[in-house]
Amino acid sequence: MGKSEQVRKARAAAATVSEQLTVLEKMTVGELVVKYREVFGVPTRTRNKNYLRKKVGWRIQELAEGGLSPRALAKIEELAPQAPVRWRATPQATATSAPAAVAVVATPVPDPDRDPRLPPPGATIVRVHKGIEHRVTVLDDGFEYNGERHQTLSQLARRITGTPWNGFLFFGLQRRARPEPVEEARG
Repeated sequence: MGKSEQVRKARAAAATVSEQLTVLEKMTVGELVVKYREVFGVPTRTRNKNYLRKKVGWRIQELAEGGLSPRALAKIEELAPQAPVRWRATPQATATSAPAAVAVVATPVPDPDRDPRLPPPGATIVRVHKGIEHRVTVLDDGFEYNGERHQTLSQLARRITGTPWNGFLFFGLQRRARPEPVEEARG
């Protein structure tokens, strides 16, 4: 293959990646969820449009350009050997669109379908509300409270308080985002 042919192929590949990234900007959340599954090979739990757009765009570029260099991966391993790195691309994975999952550390790898804010199954979440202690056991597929199974923490929070709550906020697994203060212009 001649040098000019290599340059043409590189430009065509870059144009294809650029076109795919442009298309992402116009996709709905539902379309982005489908595209996420297509490029990562696993479903996503989020419906955050900006996050999905960035994550899918990054993966499209990684597949086209090969991802992190072996030197960068070695440096990550050196600096953070216990870091829960979930995905490492094998040489075959960079040539195709199917990702390869390879555990790289001896510690348990978090389930990619599980919300990272949740404690591991078997853990107990405790919340005192109006002087009463409420204990919730985390299960693989939901939560147990007073001998009953529930799908979400938000269902439990509503049952306990009688009002709609974000379960992660109610049980202290997430903090409410505070808006940045706006400085007034002085003149």
